[in-house]
Amino acid sequence: MNSRRDFLKAIPAVAGAAALSTSSAFAQNGESLPVDQNGKYTLPSLPYGYNALEPHIDEQTMRLHHDKHHLGYVNGLNAAIKNLEKARESDDYNLVQHFSLKLAFHGSGHLLHTLFWQNMSPDGGGNPKGELAEAIVANFGSLEKFKKHFVAASSTVEGSGWGILAFEPLGKKVVVLQAEKHQNLTQWGVIPLLVVDVWEHAYYLKYQNRRKDYLKAFLNVVNWDDVSRRHQKALKLL
Repeated sequence: MNSRRDFLKAIPAVAGAAALSTSSAFAQNGESLPVDQNGKYTLPSLPYGYNALEPHIDEQTMRLHHDKHHLGYVNGLNAAIKNLEKARESDDYNLVQHFSLKLAFHGSGHLLHTLFWQNMSPDGGGNPKGELAEAIVANFGSLEKFKKHFVAASSTVEGSGWGILAFEPLGKKVVVLQAEKHQNLTQWGVIPLLVVDVWEHAYYLKYQNRRKDYLKAFLNVVNWDDVSRRHQKALKLL
């Protein structure tokens, strides 16, 4: 087994719910994360320019967030995989707990950030349409109530983490979840459709401690076409 290429299939056994959920979002949607010629994960390019989301999200934040923070998760994920390979080769599992935690943390960070970039667009904002809009209204009462719920939940994530709109296959519904440290406090088996990073590095240069202002601005760049596409593919899994 190529440990890196099979990571999306294997991660539920070693990581937390957010990692499982987001790996599902990619694997089940027929997507894959980029790797180099040696099978190591690489940083995906942004699907737009660094300044394309202004004035809602500024260029400096995008450069730091993508080029430094996201790259750190990619490097941490590759290092965790390598160290677990060494543990198997040497039959020395004294540090397996440590590197399993690293695998979950960095793997979830890489997956969620990749989804995060795709969830935004310079032409985003407005409201979802079609079946996604119908599902949101059915589960939250109205689009406006969903947005208020999403902002409230995301703004009250303790410490740092993510706000997530996910499809929950067992109940055949969409739900809003909070995640802390990427891999904590989510639900097993859900498929993330829309994620927003609420770690301070995602907004502090422009919004300082005004997380709600950042979240309201984020709604102006949501790529609802991308979110709808993910919802449609999730429905086909039923």
